[in-house]
Amino acid sequence: MSGDIHVRFCEGVGVRFPRPTRLVMGFQYRDDAERLRVALEKRLREFSLELHSEKTRLIEFGRLPALRRQRLGQRRPSTFAFLGLTHYCGWTRDGRFVCKQRTQSTRLSRKLREVKVEARRRMHRPVAEQHRWLTSVLRGHYRYYGLPGNSKALASFRNQVSQIWYRSLRRRSQRGLLWLAYNEILRRLPLLPARVDGCEKAHPVGCERSFRDGVS
Repeated sequence: MSGDIHVRFCEGVGVRFPRPTRLVMGFQYRDDAERLRVALEKRLREFSLELHSEKTRLIEFGRLPALRRQRLGQRRPSTFAFLGLTHYCGWTRDGRFVCKQRTQSTRLSRKLREVKVEARRRMHRPVAEQHRWLTSVLRGHYRYYGLPGNSKALASFRNQVSQIWYRSLRRRSQRGLLWLAYNEILRRLPLLPARVDGCEKAHPVGCERSFRDGVS
């Protein structure tokens, strides 16, 4: 980046500003990132707006910072959360840099709480109907978070959903539900296994092509 920095917004009469959003920008040089931040803060003040002080940060991220830290024996660059995923610097088995993603822990916890509440509400519905609902939940989760390198988080989500279903079914009867009986239900109505659908199909965030160098 060189020359003047221009930050433009919708300024037409009657144009509404969008809801607060999250933005990730990548720069090769730290000076460019700092200049843009100053320009952006200045522009926002003209509309009585400001950047969120706790959610706006400048971090090293990418292949070159990761290599430099690796040579110095330091920890890898900081992670950042975006679109429900935690992004972090990683390496393939053959030594190539790759931007990896895993399910953001807060998003995972929130989703499991929602599933627990809904499972309790559907507790007395037919078992086959509950299974169809859980299948749709798992399928949607896999499609969004099914990225390479995120298989452990997917498997963890499936296991916890299975436990939620077991506890929900157990409450249906005063005698409870034994694991043996629950395993028989799973044999007839299995839950979808964790599945990685591939980077481009599963999520709009790029994998290796994004954040290859520099600072973001």
